[in-house]
Amino acid sequence: MTQPVIEIRGLEKVYEMGEVEVRALAGVDLLVEPGDFIAIMGPSGSGKSTLMNIIGCLDRPTRGSYRLDGVDVSELGRDDRAVIRNAKIGFVFQSFNLLSRTSAMENVELPLLYGEFGWTRAQRHEAARRSLELVGLKGREGHYPSQLSGGQQQRVAIARALVTDPAILLADEPTGNLDSRTSIEIMGIFQELNDGGKTVVLITHEPDIAQHAKRIVHVRDGLIQQDEKIAQHRVTTTATS
Repeated sequence: MTQPVIEIRGLEKVYEMGEVEVRALAGVDLLVEPGDFIAIMGPSGSGKSTLMNIIGCLDRPTRGSYRLDGVDVSELGRDDRAVIRNAKIGFVFQSFNLLSRTSAMENVELPLLYGEFGWTRAQRHEAARRSLELVGLKGREGHYPSQLSGGQQQRVAIARALVTDPAILLADEPTGNLDSRTSIEIMGIFQELNDGGKTVVLITHEPDIAQHAKRIVHVRDGLIQQDEKIAQHRVTTTATS
């Protein structure tokens, strides 16, 4: 039997606000299998951001369990979570978070400079080159962010997330700063990566963006209200957009 990449059971998160307790998550169960592509949606205050932070090992639950790629991260401290986060999660954010005076190649290599990878410079260079090629940026390795469009900058950010070969790609509103056409192309990149076997978890408030996933998980009042499988449609991407 295939081991889930994400296995969440009875997840609760309670914040202490003075004498008041705020229950952000009220008992969430979620399984994500290898090669799945899920979109997590919910209104402001629904708990989706809290769920994302826990999935991303940026926070830990008050109660319940969370196993990421077979590792129970529920009780890990900050430093141990950082190690797991660097090894098993590739993050893509709304803001591209690229270093402006650093080439695309060097931006993608950054995660390999931390943690326990121990790669040589040549190995880091080759891994970054492959990641950039995967997202359609072959030939632009030496370009700086100011020389790239918004869509190309997000592709660099995706390549950076891929370079460590993480268990999951966790994308938080990755099209929020892009126009409609470029957003569709970026979602096409995620679909292509998912077709290649990469597990993708997408956080979005846009229903049309969520439709590119295989499942939409609706969160409200700290609970999963609906977990629906959808008929996935394909999009056409353009490598240099």
